[in-house]
Amino acid sequence: MSSDPASRENVFANRNFRLVFYGALVSELGSILYSFSVGFYILEITGNSAFLQGLYLALCGASMLIFTPVGGVLGDRFHKARIMFLCDYAKGAMILLVTLLLLLFRSPGVQVVLLFVLGILGNAVSGIFSPAAGALFPHIVKDEQLQQANAYVSMKNSLEGIVGIVLAGILYAALPIHILFFLVGISYIISGISEMLIRYDHQPSPEPLTLRLAAQDIADGVHYLQTKPAIMALLVSVLFVNFFFSPITGNFLPYFIKTDLSAAPSYLMDRLLTPEQWLSVFEVCFGLASLLGAGILSARPSEEKVGRKTALRLLLTSLCTLGLTLAYWLLVDRGGAISAFLICFSVGCLLMGVLLSLINIPINTTLMQVVDRDKLSKVASLISIVSQGMVPISSVLAGLVLGHLGSSALLLICSLGFMISSLMLLFNKRIHEI
Repeated sequence: MSSDPASRENVFANRNFRLVFYGALVSELGSILYSFSVGFYILEITGNSAFLQGLYLALCGASMLIFTPVGGVLGDRFHKARIMFLCDYAKGAMILLVTLLLLLFRSPGVQVVLLFVLGILGNAVSGIFSPAAGALFPHIVKDEQLQQANAYVSMKNSLEGIVGIVLAGILYAALPIHILFFLVGISYIISGISEMLIRYDHQPSPEPLTLRLAAQDIADGVHYLQTKPAIMALLVSVLFVNFFFSPITGNFLPYFIKTDLSAAPSYLMDRLLTPEQWLSVFEVCFGLASLLGAGILSARPSEEKVGRKTALRLLLTSLCTLGLTLAYWLLVDRGGAISAFLICFSVGCLLMGVLLSLINIPINTTLMQVVDRDKLSKVASLISIVSQGMVPISSVLAGLVLGHLGSSALLLICSLGFMISSLMLLFNKRIHEI
């Protein structure tokens, strides 16, 4: 494998990669717009109910986890691109249908039920979609281009985080919710059209899929992971990292915007930015930093061993969250310097954006290289289940902590738990094998 970046053909010369890239660009912009809008809209129509917001996140996460193994089985047996475009068409159609129902039923109670149903069904479809999408690159991209492909996808995600969240903040303030949802539904339909054009050499399974074979496939994926103790060590640590980190972005930030920032008599740039648009600022900072990290890695060959560096970078990220916890307690909870906290959180987003790019891209590339191709979808689904398995629980618990103990308590619990999980990974000898 050539280590000279200049000697490698750029992955954008690959037609299939371009179709995946641009299709995802459209649908994920829609996804950002939807996630931004639905989080604030649920708080708006429920009177800032942190519990209902946490319950929504939990049910959506649980739905995705339940259907992810189904996606893993289907992804290894059927044409991955076909699974992807069928899922995108289904998700787009569901969003358009619920948009129509939101127009017909104006009661907040009915609208909450509709959003919960859409969240559960939409995430079930995402659970089927994700393993196929996660296992597609090794089938359409050369091994030496995998890190470059993953880096470009990360750069795309970062740019989407910048453009999408700014656009979401503007559109949420300017347009009715049903118009936003309509745009999201159309974006998934456009993405499905792009994915229909993907071509690769798919070898269909010789035997028809039955419930017994599906269960056996899942068991085979579990047994395969058990032969990879270093990957298992990483997954167990990531399980707890996600448990403690996800409430910071999923629960704390919307709650902070709707309570502390909206109630403040004044805040930094309050003549230019609404409270909701400050969430866009955080996302832009994170996106710019992630873009920088991905850009660095896109020009580098993949490393043979990434485990120890990953653990160290996770530890540094946990220190950032601990610093933000202290800043919130001093500047918002005990002080009145909410503008100073906005600056601190923006800087924290910059630091964490770089670090998480330097964590995710090498790990994703390494997994694509070391896992057998005929098991990629199953393994990807199991990795998703293990890494995200406790997030629904953490979302509900975070909602309860916010409601009863407040934001400072939630941030302290999350940052200390994140740090302990990172230290456990750093001192695990198996991680050095990856």
